[in-house]
Amino acid sequence: MDVSVRQAREDDSEAVAAFTADTWDDRAERDYVPDVFLDWVESDGPDQRTVVADVDGDVGGLCQAVMCSDHEAWLQGMRVNPDYRQAGLGLRMVEHLFEWAGRHGGTVARNMVFSWNDAGLGQSLAAGFEPATSFRWAEPAPRAGQPDLPVESDPAAAWDYWTDSDARRILGGLTLDDGRSWALSELTRDALHRLADDQQVFAVGREETCGMGCRVRTTESEESTIAEYAIGAWDDTDAAAALFTAIRADAAGLGVESTRVLIPETPRHVAQAAFVRADTSDWPTFVTAADLTDDESSD
Repeated sequence: MDVSVRQAREDDSEAVAAFTADTWDDRAERDYVPDVFLDWVESDGPDQRTVVADVDGDVGGLCQAVMCSDHEAWLQGMRVNPDYRQAGLGLRMVEHLFEWAGRHGGTVARNMVFSWNDAGLGQSLAAGFEPATSFRWAEPAPRAGQPDLPVESDPAAAWDYWTDSDARRILGGLTLDDGRSWALSELTRDALHRLADDQQVFAVGREETCGMGCRVRTTESEESTIAEYAIGAWDDTDAAAALFTAIRADAAGLGVESTRVLIPETPRHVAQAAFVRADTSDWPTFVTAADLTDDESSD
């Protein structure tokens, strides 16, 4: 069997769609890869690379890497054709993308796996990733309202709170990336100030700041329009209530139909989000990471 890893092409789309059609055939979720594969190929460039494992001319798997910052790579869409499982194709593709990311300054690579996806979790660890953190989506419904605590668009106060918060420690500094959907990266002071100008930042006040959050984008699908918030972090239920009330009002002002707020996967955060009636997703999502500083890269 002759195996090589090469950059993906448009004419791979039919083969990719065929073997990803039933990726999660035991669940209601449908694989997004067939819908985005051509867009991935067309948008490949200096900060993004989509590859396939070529097995004797057949597409045996695919994976994509993007650079979220000057040192952070994000890998996504790792799929292996069922006809070629147990052949090490996932590892071959990931090694190729680790080398690519290393050449572009990457010192860490991360990916995301749904907690129910046992096969994906095992494949990630086999490919060189290690467990890093986990999160859940809070999904407060948009509606007008006035928080009981002051909530200001103050990126300096939000940053000061974030730096010392348990949320930052639990998440390893990661929040939803502001440039890439479905990717996490390290939140920076500059990014938070930029989001205050371009999107929205929330700092919940009392005697001291007791919560923070920030919106990164709105996205549209065939089903709905969603406002996405990179992080929600707070001290207690009063702060949570104020933060989610502000997020609900912000989303209502945008005219979106739903929201998605990344929160740490801890009993406290999930329970307190539920307490203030910010519905949460049915399962957590795991993030894994690989240290690229020991990888030897070559051109």
